[in-house]
Amino acid sequence: MAQRVEKAVEILKHTGVRMTPQRHAILAYLLETMSHPTADEIYKALEGKFPNMSVATVYNNLRVFKEAGLVRELTYGDASSRFDANISEDHYHAICSECGAVHDFHFPALTEAEKEAEKAVGFKVTGHRMEVYGICEACQKKAH
Repeated sequence: MAQRVEKAVEILKHTGVRMTPQRHAILAYLLETMSHPTADEIYKALEGKFPNMSVATVYNNLRVFKEAGLVRELTYGDASSRFDANISEDHYHAICSECGAVHDFHFPALTEAEKEAEKAVGFKVTGHRMEVYGICEACQKKAH
């Protein structure tokens, strides 16, 4: 995991972004968590270490990370965005309609769908998004 953080720090340095302790902590938290946190969740997780940090600081840093291509903002129609730093490989999201948990999964066949769209309609595909909705294992267990 430290290697991923170091790589991300290098990318930021090459884009001229100065690395502050708060920025480093936010980046490390994003790269270490698999929960696709909201900005508020990141703030709450780090406020003990950085009592002077504000939610605005978290949002501003997430914007910087997004512009550098290190973070993807996930919007699912609710009030808050979630952030995904696992952008090194194509993956998709399974979203629990009960608790809102977001889980990554891989499905290589969608790359073929992009190629087919390029061939069939002459698109220069720049990306795609796929989401699967359902009820996660934890929520299923709670229901029983």
